[in-house]
Amino acid sequence: MAESITLIIFFAFIILMLFLDLGVFHKKDHEIQFKEALIWTIVWIFLALLFYVFIYFRGELIHGIEDMETLLSINKKHHHRLNFDGMSFQEAIQLYRKTLSLEYLSGYLIEKALSIDNIFVFILIFTSFNVNRAYLHRILFYGIIGALVFRFIFIFAAAALIERFEFILVIFGAFLLFTAIKMFIDRNKKEKIDIENHKLVRFFAKRGWSTTTVHGHDFFVKENGKWLATPLFIVLLIVELSDIVFAVDSIPAIFSVTNDPYIVFMSNVFAILGLRSLFFMLESIMDKFRYLKIGLSVLLGYIGVKMIIVFCFDVHISTSFSLIMILSILTISIVGSLIMDWIERKKSQEA
Repeated sequence: MAESITLIIFFAFIILMLFLDLGVFHKKDHEIQFKEALIWTIVWIFLALLFYVFIYFRGELIHGIEDMETLLSINKKHHHRLNFDGMSFQEAIQLYRKTLSLEYLSGYLIEKALSIDNIFVFILIFTSFNVNRAYLHRILFYGIIGALVFRFIFIFAAAALIERFEFILVIFGAFLLFTAIKMFIDRNKKEKIDIENHKLVRFFAKRGWSTTTVHGHDFFVKENGKWLATPLFIVLLIVELSDIVFAVDSIPAIFSVTNDPYIVFMSNVFAILGLRSLFFMLESIMDKFRYLKIGLSVLLGYIGVKMIIVFCFDVHISTSFSLIMILSILTISIVGSLIMDWIERKKSQEA
């Protein structure tokens, strides 16, 4: 019952924030500038950290834990591996809160980091289809609504399977390891989208379900008494499909730090809600992060190996250690990229 109430309150918060975003702050189509994107990025990160503080002080409310028996049951169910021997309920709940908050923060950072790779794909899609920049926020807004629905289904279905068949974590780990290797090999590969031969474009065109004319920010238009999808709707579908592919990587990665579907989902939500503003903030400077793909491949590789080792050898790797690894890998790849960019600019100025 407590978990249902938690989800209802959380969904109400999401709906409120989405309403304020599109219905109030972005009611009119306009091109999002760097300053506005930066402000919104800070707002979303602040809200994510505020939720971290809530979990740190009152995390037991998520599962309605009020006694030691319930705490032990949740600890076992979600594989937290916490030892409460000799502890009072108050001491045990404090340890649980701290662990849960670290799991949330680690999951948030993993999703946030991997979402940067998705921004590369979004830029490619919007550039290929020559989408008017004033409509980008609208496409990303509805794209994220679809992403949240899919993630909710995927996360809780995966959690149910893991609870019943724990060996699935090894499959997740192996898949992430494969993805890491592929990402490293393809890190310099230039991808292109052939608009005319894209499967989704041809699918709609062949059946006469779409028009090639853009009608403002509308996704559908009525022509000759028939409703047709506009190019903007096709782009929205492609964004949704690319996000589903992206989620297949990111969600198993978060299960490496927690098996609690509520924490996985909530960390996912806060990272995804901030994706739009992050896109507009980073799109013009993405080329400066030359080592980011390498960093993300190393991160996925670490997560994949960790999942395999933990299951096969019953080794406990603390959430704190994983959090340090995540931060270290991201910091090294980002700072290294910026330093190299600065060195090259300095050399070109001297020349």
